Amino acid sequence: MKLSILDQAPVSANMSVSEALHNSVKLAVLGDELGYTRFWLAEHHGMAGLSSSAPEVTLGGIGMLTENIRLGSGATLLPYYKPYKVAEVFNTLATLYGDRIDIGIGRAPGGDNKASEALSDNYLQHVFKMPELVSELKVFINNDDESLEPKPVPDSPPQLWMLGTSEKSAMFARDNNMNYCFGKFMSGSDPLNVLSTYREHSAGGEVIITVNVFCHEDDKTARQLAYSYAVNQALKSNGRAFKGVPSDEEMADIELTAEEKEETDNILSNLITGTPDKVKEELTELSEAYQADEFMIVTITHNIEDKLNSYRLLADCILKQQ
Repeated sequence: MKLSILDQAPVSANMSVSEALHNSVKLAVLGDELGYTRFWLAEHHGMAGLSSSAPEVTLGGIGMLTENIRLGSGATLLPYYKPYKVAEVFNTLATLYGDRIDIGIGRAPGGDNKASEALSDNYLQHVFKMPELVSELKVFINNDDESLEPKPVPDSPPQLWMLGTSEKSAMFARDNNMNYCFGKFMSGSDPLNVLSTYREHSAGGEVIITVNVFCHEDDKTARQLAYSYAVNQALKSNGRAFKGVPSDEEMADIELTAEEKEETDNILSNLITGTPDKVKEELTELSEAYQADEFMIVTITHNIEDKLNSYRLLADCILKQQ
C-alpha cells in the first residue's frame, strides 16, 4: 500500500500564516524521510484558515529540501489559468527536480465569489471549456506542438491527474485518459459508484483515494483530535468557525446546536481515527473494497506536532512493514 500526503497549509488559532506555510515545508520534508509517495499542496483563495493560494511557489522551495517524494498541486484550478502558463510553471519544477512532479487538475472555485471574480472575469465559461483546457495542457506537457514549446522542456514531463469528488469528475478523467484522484474526505458520493464509473471502459489509469486520518498512540487522543476538526468544520455552515484550527481548550467552551451536533457526527463518520494498528486495518479494508493501492492522507490538527506524529506513526506501521 502506498501512502501520500495532501496538505492545505492550515492556519491554527493564534498562528501566523508564515508559520503555517513553514509547517507545510516541515511536513513535506518529513514525508520524504518517511517514504511517502507524494506531497501535494491544495490551492485555495481568500479562505480563512488556509494559507496555500499559490502551491507552485511553495513547492519550489520544498523541492530544494527533498530528494525522492513526488511534489504536486492538489489541485491547480485550471479554469483560472491559461494551459500554456501552467505548463511553463510545472515544466520549470520538473526541470529543477526531475521525474517527481505532478499536476493535479481541478475545476472548483477554491474560494468565495469575490475571490473567484478577482481571479477571473469568466470563471464559469472556462469551467464549461474544461475539455479544451485539459486537451491544450496535455499537448503542452507532452511537447506535441513544436511551434509553441512551453520552456523549459524537462527530460521527464510532469504527470497529470484529475481530482474530483463525483461520478462526473470520474467520467471526465476516464474519457480524457487521465489518472484519477477521488477526494473521499470531502465527498458525499459513494466511492464504489465513482470508481466503477472511472474504470468502466477505462484505459487503466492510476487511482488515488484521499481520506482524513487522525492517528495517535492513544485511541482516545486520536478521537479528540478528530472531534476538534469535525466540530470546526460543522461550525462553518453557520458562520461560527474559528479563524484558525482551534485548540482543545477553545473547543471546550463551544456549545453546539442540535444541527451542529448532527453535522459533527456526519463528519466524524467519514474520518479514520485511532491507533496505528486500527488505522492500518481500516485502510486495508478500504484498499480491498475499492481496489486502490494508494491513499492520500489529510490530517489537520491545532498542534503541528500532533500532525507530524500522526504521519510518523502511519509510516512506521504501514510503510516500514512492507
